[in-house]
Amino acid sequence: MTSVESLNPPHNDKVAEFNNEFNNKPDNKFRMEHRPSPRKDAGFSLLEIMVALVIIGLLTATVVINVVPNIGTAQTTRAKSDIRSLTTALELYRLDLFDYPDEQDGLRALVEAPAGLSAPERYRLGGYLQGGLPNDPWNRPYIYRYPGENGVFDIISYGADGEIGGEGNDADIVSWEK
Repeated sequence: MTSVESLNPPHNDKVAEFNNEFNNKPDNKFRMEHRPSPRKDAGFSLLEIMVALVIIGLLTATVVINVVPNIGTAQTTRAKSDIRSLTTALELYRLDLFDYPDEQDGLRALVEAPAGLSAPERYRLGGYLQGGLPNDPWNRPYIYRYPGENGVFDIISYGADGEIGGEGNDADIVSWEK
């Protein structure tokens, strides 16, 4: 006998045959399978995550720098648009009732018929403004003066600071400046 045969007793062939049959059965819960070991590069490294966060931060900063200054401009534009709408509504009111609302009734007369109208039947059903009386973009009521100091009537928003005068976003927005 050779040295290899002496190490393998004759019953080893039967054991190997049993193991092959046991491992190849489809319903065997105990079948030994080769599973790959987890790869070292399966996730992101801390450096890759930090680079991604820096890029996201730079993009966010760029958007904020470009958008935030336009918010003041948008509010001023909205105030000018509101004043034009109020001016148009006041002109329609005058055409129907032959005069502008007095200062006591104010701009509220554009959404509700004032008491004591000489011809209340001429007041438009639903008023002269759709959606109600707007506040300025800084959530303060527009100021109405009749008779006006700069025109037949004056409509004023005191801007972002809410005070007379100012520059930039704090500047007054008025009906007599087109």
